[in-house]
Amino acid sequence: MQFLSQKSSLKKLVKNHRRKILNVLVLLTAIAIGFLSFWFASKAILNTEYPILPVSSSNMCVFQSSCDGLMHPFEPTLHVGDLVIVQGVNCSTVRVAYPNSDILVFHSPKSDSYDSGGLVITRVVAKEEKNGMIYFRTKGDGVGVHMWPEIPSVSECDRWYDYRENYTWNGMISEKLLVGKVVFRIPWIGYIALFVQNPSGILVIVMIIIIIILIVEFVIPTFTGKKAETKPKKSVKTALET
Repeated sequence: MQFLSQKSSLKKLVKNHRRKILNVLVLLTAIAIGFLSFWFASKAILNTEYPILPVSSSNMCVFQSSCDGLMHPFEPTLHVGDLVIVQGVNCSTVRVAYPNSDILVFHSPKSDSYDSGGLVITRVVAKEEKNGMIYFRTKGDGVGVHMWPEIPSVSECDRWYDYRENYTWNGMISEKLLVGKVVFRIPWIGYIALFVQNPSGILVIVMIIIIIILIVEFVIPTFTGKKAETKPKKSVKTALET
């Protein structure tokens, strides 16, 4: 009997709040569509597959002792926790006037057929053309003895290798792996993107959004409704007394 009573109460609750539940579902759908629309629009406008990226490595940071993006958020180069805006670029227009050269994003070279690769962010030091293909010599700003903006030696630069032909040459990385160049960075916001890269992070963010929507749709209206109902009673009581 208790189970049937609880089931009946649940049906009654759903029936009474059917419109609000529908509003919540519509709002969640709108948020998802809005996010996807923003992502695909960014890809089209910036002409790259990865228009927005979080910085997860300290290779570009010249403050190696505290490269968390909190101590020196507005200093030059990139920090862990930054969110960078990436724009597609023609390899022939990449600026190589070090130390004011472009910061580029590449697909990571593959050492073998089982390597899944990834993305790397690094600065251009020089570029060369070989058999009609442009290759870039790169270096992380915070790597080696001569950190940016000091001029590095060749031995301090990145040494790239890929088992596929024309993807690397003489330690340099090919234009085939070029994703785009960093055109803007936002401190701290990248931590959110790094957090939601994990399934548990996505679940937490979704739960927070749902809780906020439920509070706005159910808790606040219920509280304000009760408050509004008590006011007329007080006014009627005062009128009767007078």
